[in-house]
Amino acid sequence: MFYVGIDIAKNKHEASLIDVSGKALVDSISFSNSKEGCEKLLALMERFQVDKSDVVIGMEATGHYWLSVHAFFFELEYDVKVINPIQSEAFRKMYIRQTKNDSKDSYIIAQIMRFGQFSTTSLSEEGTVALRQLSRYRLALVDSCGDCKRRVIALLDQVFPEYGKFFSDTFGVTSKEVLLNYPTPEDMITVSTDELAGLLNKASRGRFREDKAKELQSLADNTFGVHFAKDAFAFQIKQLIEQLVFLENQISELEDKIALLLEQMGSFITTISGIGDTLGAIIVSEIGDIHRFDAPGKLVAFAGLDVKVNQSGEFSSTRNKISKRGSPYLRRAIWLAAGRAVFCDPILSEYYQSLRARGKHHLTAVGAVARKMCNIIFAILKENRPYEPQPPKKQNSENRC
Repeated sequence: MFYVGIDIAKNKHEASLIDVSGKALVDSISFSNSKEGCEKLLALMERFQVDKSDVVIGMEATGHYWLSVHAFFFELEYDVKVINPIQSEAFRKMYIRQTKNDSKDSYIIAQIMRFGQFSTTSLSEEGTVALRQLSRYRLALVDSCGDCKRRVIALLDQVFPEYGKFFSDTFGVTSKEVLLNYPTPEDMITVSTDELAGLLNKASRGRFREDKAKELQSLADNTFGVHFAKDAFAFQIKQLIEQLVFLENQISELEDKIALLLEQMGSFITTISGIGDTLGAIIVSEIGDIHRFDAPGKLVAFAGLDVKVNQSGEFSSTRNKISKRGSPYLRRAIWLAAGRAVFCDPILSEYYQSLRARGKHHLTAVGAVARKMCNIIFAILKENRPYEPQPPKKQNSENRC
């Protein structure tokens, strides 16, 4: 039996080939992240007459760079294993006297394959991969929207600090329409009251009229904001609002696509209180095959919601934090869902209130609810059934959420 360890990088990978005794058959080779590069590794295995049935190829799940290499050898029907970099960390410590380099890392990965002390990261079905890609893309767009809003607020604080109190939502439909057309106080004063009132009336669908226009112009006329570089501020505000509107339209279109994909998968994830289409899509796609977790606690750990114990000798901290070692996307989705569920789910709300009554901080209580929600998600996905806040009396306790 032979083992190949591949240290994944962006442009060039490093590979080591060892036999069943752990002996390196040749110095590690470097090959490019391309078809020609992978064929170079194939040529090395052919040189030592390594048949595909007698070799295990291992690599770490480093970013997204491993996907192409994995696909190349998987399509050739090689036994390819993908492991989490955390699993190989302990093995690396055995070689602490060696210098840190790619050759060493590929050799260690090959040794891990030889000992077989690892759990693999499996590629999900195409639908799950598509849902994961779109869900992560949506989170990126949402973060971009947040950046735009923060920059607009920073600009308004300088030129029109009173503006934030005028509208209940600075980034509501009416407010955005005003800023698109009149981004600075000077623009709002210059325009006639009738024209401003017409814009407010149309954008708000009749809720704001002339009195609101006069109030806005009065604020603009007496603003404490700066009066220099007006064109520069106006240009930035207008472009940022245009960018925000564009991103919000993209997110709306994207959410429709995500909802359709989730519906096609037939998952019951959205029956859980606090989980809608967008959060449900993140949770389902990040978890992948639920059957790779044999206990709810392992799903909690995968989400990074398990409590990190801080202990040394006789000292044991009473203020422990979550580990945050798992999937950041899954952790974010479950945390948001837990924050909603404490207000709409009878069981989780009661649990949250009991923790608060014991003096627990809000975030500590939400964290505990998030872990309990992981147990619910595990049961619903494992048994492929809808969530029932009050399980039937005949249901076995081991199957309850």
